[in-house]
Amino acid sequence: MIDIIIGTLATFGALFVLFAAIGLIRMPDTYLRISVTTKAATLGVGLVLMATTVYFSNADVTSQAFVIILFIFLTAPVSAHLIGRASYFIGIKLWDKSVMDDLRGKYQKNTHVLKSIVDDTPEDNIDHTKNDEEENFD
Repeated sequence: MIDIIIGTLATFGALFVLFAAIGLIRMPDTYLRISVTTKAATLGVGLVLMATTVYFSNADVTSQAFVIILFIFLTAPVSAHLIGRASYFIGIKLWDKSVMDDLRGKYQKNTHVLKSIVDDTPEDNIDHTKNDEEENFD
């Protein structure tokens, strides 16, 4: 019975890591790649570590695995958020078929101020919906 649990956890963990790798290749822009790799890889690594705790059934290994899982679950979303935010602020374009840009009109590129409402100085805001040709004519 324990072998089935270990095999199931390890298999699902490996599948989620595989899905993260496939998502890294298949997703069209930086923001979607960050999202899919953070979620799938975090869950995959967590499941593989859970399989190791069941396999070894030792208090030392179990406590170390849980600390690693906690560390990954705390740091992966934060780092993904910071990478995504930095990508947006330096001007990496959204995917052409993106439906919504929640930060549009709220970030000023000259002062680096991020506001919670749309700013009244649109010439200072980053606009990721413009093409490069349109930006040259402004």
